[in-house]
Amino acid sequence: MTEWRRDFAEGLKPATIERLNVYEDLLQKWQRKINLVSESTLANVWNRHFRDSYQLLDVVGSWTRWVDIGSGGGFPGLVVAIANADTNRSVHLIEADKRKVAFLREVSRETGTAVEIHTGRIEAILPSLCERQQFDIVSARGLAPIADLVRLAAPALKSGALGAFLKGKDFAGELTYLHSLSNFESRVVESQSEPNARIILLRWNEPNSARV
Repeated sequence: MTEWRRDFAEGLKPATIERLNVYEDLLQKWQRKINLVSESTLANVWNRHFRDSYQLLDVVGSWTRWVDIGSGGGFPGLVVAIANADTNRSVHLIEADKRKVAFLREVSRETGTAVEIHTGRIEAILPSLCERQQFDIVSARGLAPIADLVRLAAPALKSGALGAFLKGKDFAGELTYLHSLSNFESRVVESQSEPNARIILLRWNEPNSARV
């Protein structure tokens, strides 16, 4: 076990480590059939994907309901669900690709992690989902530019959810747009897993009355 993986794992419960080991095995297996992550990251799954996702829990504060949009291979939403598998918190994943949904369901089943998985486009699912319940966090990773994320996540943001968006090394080009969002409070946090990456946190100033 590499030093960085050992350091990360030391802070996790044994049951969480076991679930993530199963997750990694399934990711390696399914990657041969469908493109879940970049091939160049397969040798670095624990830092590039698990730790990268898990770090959101250190910056979002307390929460009960979480929705992850464009979940893909499960990052960050499924990692968040695994980290909270033995709590009463609920995590919802939205993914349009049926093959990726099948993967998410298998990881959920094989790790014994309860998670709500919704198949379809974000624009079709999130509005109705937010009508039925209020989310504390809405997250996404590598899904779209901030301008599009604000639009896609609008139903959750409108009702008071904190937006937690993992951005890669090209994040700097989006800061100009971020600064133009006068109706949002924003914070940019350095990534624990990638020196040049950032976490963008967004909260609408006037929940329940927002227009995006």
